[in-house]
Amino acid sequence: MAVLVTGGAGYIGSHTVRTLRERGRDAVVLDTLETGNEEAVLGAPFVAGDIADVDLVRRLVADHGVDSIIHFAGYKNAGESMQDPGKYFTNNVVGTAQLLRAIENTAVEHFVFSGSCSVYGTPEQCPVSETAPLHPESPYGQSKLMGEQMLGWYGQQRGLQWVSLRYFNAAGASSDGILGEDFTFTLNLVPLLMKAMLGLRPPVSLFGTDYPTPDGTAVRDYIHVEDLAAAHVLALEHLEGGGRSLAVNLGTGQGSSVRQVVEMAERVSGRTVPGEYVDRRPGDPAAVYADNRLAAEVLGWKPAYGLEEIIESAWRWHSTRPQGFAAAESVG
Repeated sequence: MAVLVTGGAGYIGSHTVRTLRERGRDAVVLDTLETGNEEAVLGAPFVAGDIADVDLVRRLVADHGVDSIIHFAGYKNAGESMQDPGKYFTNNVVGTAQLLRAIENTAVEHFVFSGSCSVYGTPEQCPVSETAPLHPESPYGQSKLMGEQMLGWYGQQRGLQWVSLRYFNAAGASSDGILGEDFTFTLNLVPLLMKAMLGLRPPVSLFGTDYPTPDGTAVRDYIHVEDLAAAHVLALEHLEGGGRSLAVNLGTGQGSSVRQVVEMAERVSGRTVPGEYVDRRPGDPAAVYADNRLAAEVLGWKPAYGLEEIIESAWRWHSTRPQGFAAAESVG
């Protein structure tokens, strides 16, 4: 049986498709290519289309013998969602609802959901465990929580088995430099630093120096994209083995400050980050990092990489392919 990977031509999705296939699993990718690239699926069966197209999804499930779904297709910029909430509720909520409707009365039994630590909002304490209060502070975070809630009802009423993986800060690139994050579609700190060091954007604004943290800058939990990909496969295997439905944090359990990330980027690249520390942004928490013990206990998952490996892999990808997949042939 095959796994349908929605958004599988995107950053985390493409790494997961590769991991699935390396483990002998059949995967088919459904992606609009709005923020993805077909080259990133590395030859996996690919269909251009939308998760909200119920007939298309049902046809894919039938034609490819799909019994599991890993669902990445969704917008993921919290700041943008504050400016355009309708975009996020339409795609992330209505789209997911349509996807779930499409798989009713099909062979699909297992569903792994690309969740987010944004469901916690500003946490009351760190590390953040799965039992922490859920109070999203953006339409993006709310859309991820609503996705989990829909899965809960489908589990209760339809018997769908599911895992929601609540990521912290995904970063890095594949260890062999084949896959990485596209500059065009991200506002994440690590690729922005890389882009600035390569002279492909203006200096980076680094928000806040007066947080109650060891060096005054905000602390986040950065997790390597290959660790995330491995976790999706383990989540699927957990469900296939009869494991219970649940939401699980994915993070290293250690926080790195903005200043530490900048210093690591400069050390790895041998360049200076063009950047300026400015006032903190309203609503940004001082520190957010994961309690990841449940992932170890239930999924048997532990992160293999730390901040240095994340930055090294990101620099290898961005410095050799500054235009992303478009530059693959010319760079070699």
